[in-house]
Amino acid sequence: MKLRRAKFYIGSTLIYCALGIALIITYSTFNTAFAVWLLTGFFEEFPRDIEEAAMVDGCSRRSAIVRIVLPLTAPGIVVTAMFCFIFCWNEFMFALILTREAAKTITVQLACFQSPTKILWGEISALVIIAIIPIFVMALSVQKYLVKGLTFGAVKG
Repeated sequence: MKLRRAKFYIGSTLIYCALGIALIITYSTFNTAFAVWLLTGFFEEFPRDIEEAAMVDGCSRRSAIVRIVLPLTAPGIVVTAMFCFIFCWNEFMFALILTREAAKTITVQLACFQSPTKILWGEISALVIIAIIPIFVMALSVQKYLVKGLTFGAVKG
């Protein structure tokens, strides 16, 4: 029985790697758990009275969520999305194991700039700068939401 399960898992892993979706499934699995945990805190702190007031004013449950809840919890959603993106962008071990030579991520490529005799510091530095640019641009574009989202449950005093 256990051998059949092992064959299934090994076979499905090989299929995922051949299709190139092993990394997507792995990142989705880890980030879903993290995002649910983080967003639960944001949504628990949201005052239910605001949603009920919108429904008293004539909104349905769905329109109250779309028009009231989502815009007010947007900072939490943006912070969660940024954390998940940064985790995927900087992750090394899964990318090293689950990707082919032609589909290396930037972090795996950084590890390839060394030989038995020397480390190519100039090339590594240039690639690090290139690797930082997408996260930097993304953080600048959502800076307003990041500040609100990171302080969203802070104690006032």
